[in-house]
Amino acid sequence: MPDSIEIVEVGPRDGLQNEPRPIPTEAKIALIDALSGCGFRRIEAASFVAPGAVPQMADGAEVLAGIARAPGVRYAALAPNLKGYARAKAAGADEIAVFASASEGFARANLNASVAESMARLAEVAQAAKADGLALRGYLSCVIACPYDGPTAPAQVARGVAALVEMGCFEVSLGDTIGAGTPETVRAMLFGAQGAAPPETLAGHFHDTGGRALANVEAAMDLGLRVFDAAVGGLGGCPFAPGAPGNVATGALVARMEKLGVATGIDMGRLARAAALALDMRGDAEED
Repeated sequence: MPDSIEIVEVGPRDGLQNEPRPIPTEAKIALIDALSGCGFRRIEAASFVAPGAVPQMADGAEVLAGIARAPGVRYAALAPNLKGYARAKAAGADEIAVFASASEGFARANLNASVAESMARLAEVAQAAKADGLALRGYLSCVIACPYDGPTAPAQVARGVAALVEMGCFEVSLGDTIGAGTPETVRAMLFGAQGAAPPETLAGHFHDTGGRALANVEAAMDLGLRVFDAAVGGLGGCPFAPGAPGNVATGALVARMEKLGVATGIDMGRLARAAALALDMRGDAEED
């Protein structure tokens, strides 16, 4: 068991993007400001995809302009292409995230491109980020199973990891997008992924759709992963399992780590206050 892990807070972007009704920019800023005092070193704050594709994230520039940036915290933004990258850079993102799929079905359904085509598109973003000296993080989705293709072979994950590392990602977050993972399938996937990159360059991104996210984190820790994504208040959901939980809740992850004696550096009192804001936002979004 490691002495410590790092938690990357993804609630303000990955968690909020699926909320059905618009959330005021001021509320997003308040949430990020609350999270900034919790002890995170990285917070995913915005997304610069096409506004028509993800309307909830259309105010990314305003959000990044309005937050009170805390010393020692990097504020990340998702950028799917060069146009999105230019907007993220202009808005002052400290870190750029790019998104790819390990499965062809998910890539074609969500990125409107094959895996190879989407990787080529991201390579342009990677080159721009390198030229500008911005850190680049990669997301790889459907590392356990795909809603279109079924189980994902570990070799497919290894190919995706290798491509993202080759283009310059300092870290690849491995996403169990539909929450299908078990400790056994997570271990098998990681054995494959670690053939392409060492564990210190990999992060775990587990959804709790099947109620196994915390067990999957522990399985990944056993294989050397020390960075995990989580969403405050459990924000987010799985679009392929309506009503099911999405991202593992940050508070639940911190509590499990404390029980195991693994330090996270997160202030649980401040996190609880941020979680209350997050849950209020979810309630506002769900009201008629």
